[in-house]
Amino acid sequence: MPAVSKGDGMRGLAVFISDIRNCKSKEAEIKRINKELANIRSKFKGDKALDGYSKKKYVCKLLFIFLLGHDIDFGHMEAVNLLSSNRYTEKQIGYLFISVLVNSNSELIRLINNAIKNDLASRNPTFMGLALHCIANVGSREMAEAFAGEIPKILVAGDTMDSVKQSAALCLLRLYRTSPDLVPMGDWTSRVVHLLNDQHLGVVTAATSLITTLAQKNPEEFKTSVSLAVSRLSRIVTSASTDLQDYTYYFVPAPWLSVKLLRLLQCYPPPEDPAVRGRLTECLETILNKAQEPPKSKKVQHSNAKNAVLFEAISLIIHHDSEPNLLVRACNQLGQFLQHRETNLRYLALESMCTLASSEFSHEAVKTHIETVINALKTERDVSVRQRAVDLLYAMCDRSNAQQIVAEMLNYLETADYSIREEIVLKVAILAEKYAVDYTWYVDTILNLIRIAGDYVSEEVWYRVIQIVINRDDVQGYAAKTVFEALQAPACHENLVKVGGYILGEFGNLIAGDPRSSPLIQFNLLHSKFHLCSVPTRALLLSTYIKFVNLFPEIKTTIQDVLRSDSQLKNADVELQQRAVEYLRLSTIASTDILATVLEEMPPFPERESSILAKLKKKKGPGTVTDLEEIKKERSSDMNGSAEPTSVNSTPSPSADLLGLGAAPLTNSAPPPSSSGSLLVDVFSDSASAVAPLAPGSDDNFNLSLKTGLEKKNTITSSFVPAYGMFVCKNNGVLFENQLLQIGLKSEFRQNLGRMFIFYGNKTSTQFLNFTPTFLCLNLQTKPVDPTVDGGAQVQQVVNIECVSDFMEAPILNIQFRYGGTFQNLSVKLPITLNKFFQPTEMSSQDFFQRWKQLSNPKQEVQNIFKAKHPMDAEITKAKIIGFGSALLEEVDPNPANFVGAGIIHTKTTQIGCLLRLEPNLQAQMYRLTLRTSKEAVSQRLCELLSEQF
Repeated sequence: MPAVSKGDGMRGLAVFISDIRNCKSKEAEIKRINKELANIRSKFKGDKALDGYSKKKYVCKLLFIFLLGHDIDFGHMEAVNLLSSNRYTEKQIGYLFISVLVNSNSELIRLINNAIKNDLASRNPTFMGLALHCIANVGSREMAEAFAGEIPKILVAGDTMDSVKQSAALCLLRLYRTSPDLVPMGDWTSRVVHLLNDQHLGVVTAATSLITTLAQKNPEEFKTSVSLAVSRLSRIVTSASTDLQDYTYYFVPAPWLSVKLLRLLQCYPPPEDPAVRGRLTECLETILNKAQEPPKSKKVQHSNAKNAVLFEAISLIIHHDSEPNLLVRACNQLGQFLQHRETNLRYLALESMCTLASSEFSHEAVKTHIETVINALKTERDVSVRQRAVDLLYAMCDRSNAQQIVAEMLNYLETADYSIREEIVLKVAILAEKYAVDYTWYVDTILNLIRIAGDYVSEEVWYRVIQIVINRDDVQGYAAKTVFEALQAPACHENLVKVGGYILGEFGNLIAGDPRSSPLIQFNLLHSKFHLCSVPTRALLLSTYIKFVNLFPEIKTTIQDVLRSDSQLKNADVELQQRAVEYLRLSTIASTDILATVLEEMPPFPERESSILAKLKKKKGPGTVTDLEEIKKERSSDMNGSAEPTSVNSTPSPSADLLGLGAAPLTNSAPPPSSSGSLLVDVFSDSASAVAPLAPGSDDNFNLSLKTGLEKKNTITSSFVPAYGMFVCKNNGVLFENQLLQIGLKSEFRQNLGRMFIFYGNKTSTQFLNFTPTFLCLNLQTKPVDPTVDGGAQVQQVVNIECVSDFMEAPILNIQFRYGGTFQNLSVKLPITLNKFFQPTEMSSQDFFQRWKQLSNPKQEVQNIFKAKHPMDAEITKAKIIGFGSALLEEVDPNPANFVGAGIIHTKTTQIGCLLRLEPNLQAQMYRLTLRTSKEAVSQRLCELLSEQF
């Protein structure tokens, strides 16, 4: 409120305020306010007309009463009347009252708009400023409809004073934020860009805020601002503090304007003009150089302003990610802040270095600060800074320092705050698995993790230990020995009991030769933990016991006595009771051969994306910490990836469900060739595979039941070249071919429906008998094929497809037939991927970037930077994007070399909008692919599929 002075003369207001302050109780205050309200109401309703001074005084009293928390239901009309006054103080109080008390739905809004129009047309800068402030404060849609077309004209008019231009720019910014559809883009946009060259820095600051917001949704309209922003920034950073005296803040020239200009430049890629790019590089180098200079003042305001500009410059360097020298220098500068006495600076430095670690140019520079970051983890008092240190250690980790970082994180875990323990556990598990060269080290690390923070170890983590041990023959004996020793501790966490029960049930025979770990000792050790565990763990241990019956016949009687006890056969839990009854009966009546078949060793698990990594992304949000090692791996992988089909060559047989995760599926006993690639695979995936098909009903999106023969078969394994990846961007071709069989495809898709024609060709001169193709997963309707395929003949099968909801894994085609008296069994992935249900969507540049902005949640965006695996031909790239299913949008991206696409994924239950942007770097032979959709999993899957095509 305006200050009350003797010259102002509102003595009655001063007296009223004094009376209120002198009230001894709330009741006395309400009584005094009610008396004053009655007096004001009588004055407004009286026959005597009030002069401007009286109206102003009474309106001021009403405003003060409202600010005290009391409702005001009259006086609005008198405030509107004040707007027509020619006295500044009366008009000011009128606008102030309206800005605070008038609702946007008020019936007086039309009168207020008329008064504002009159003041805007008056060309009186004082009155125009009051009117613009009122519009910005109210900011209603009605105000936007009335003045959105008028304010840009005031902003770019040549005779508008600087103070009015400032107000007009900020007022337009407010209206654009509340009602962007009502602010028209027109000729004024090119003229407002030139305000960046205005001599008045206040105008430039306000205009920069406006242009930055507008450029985020309409980059093409304001791309000329880049060169002007660079020019203005150059003049600021190279000037002395005395040159910009009015806008120098503690010896830092125009820090707020510098920050705004740097943020504006982050709306665009690096400038293409070499001169502009060179000038911008000089600016950034100058800012980095000034950071090394001794401070000109010891006051905190000086360092705050200086560092604000520095951090924004580093953000721009990271955004451009194109100047190795600048990235390394930025990293070194941040490294100095890691030991700064100011906590906020240490926090910001750690946060920025997490992003720098994802750049191939600065990753090595970030790694040089590992000791400082580890020290911060040990000594920092602020938990938020320690959490950022954990994030940075995770981001800078690679094969060269993995063991050191994992060891430090484990040490910290013992004293870590409870709020971040689960996140640290996930990161340790991921790093240990990803960079495990010696798998014994991996097993030791995870068991140590369970020991230190067992309550925070999720099921995904111990599932992964099981998967690694089962898939790696060379670590099975060591794992069995290690968990046996760990279980001997007086107090074991339940997760360790689960791991021990599973591993000893599968591989306890590998250590049974040692008298210290004989079968009976193993059993007694596990059974000593039985009564302390929860029901799911007890169920798993019962499965381990029946496995022991097969592995160690000499303790069969002991185990049967346990299963026969009343605590098992009459257990109150139906699951434990049923297992005890069934396992006891199985061990009693089954012959040795049947027992060996039913309880044979579990086959290796199929590989797929890490469920732990998915959980960490869900917890932190994708893109929070980019994994450089993963990026490098993607860059070196094959263009089309692997279809991961599997030929199997043994007898299907039922196997025990050791983990108690549901009915035991029918599995094949012989493992497929083990992979020496990434360990980032899921342990108990929902995907179907030829090795371990799913039990029916295991996934809501896939509802076809399995068909598996139970007769013994002699199967011949056939090698073949997978062609799954080539179908991501096309629908026709040969999917599979070996010396016996060729499978061709021809398919078409529309919205959430599709139809696929599958052609099976017999390449031999001998008939295929009992030819039976079956499909696992997805909602597929198929017509049966002739069970006999003559030599040299081809049969066709029509498959109708419906996408019920978004899915990650492709369906499996399993084919069984007899050839020359030998049973053949092979499986291959069908190329039915999520992008097949894409419908292209044409969008204007404005609509695209408006939608792009709406999908700004970190969980909605997935970005991948990868090395080009093929020549970077623009026409081929366009064809692949169109073949992927999205519309290719021309003249949308400010950089014409970039590719932009849009489309909608159609499923039966929902529609998922998708926007993509592909940025090629011909010089570096690299791509940056960014996808945004409304669902995190969809963004991730589409990014994976499209990345493999380039």
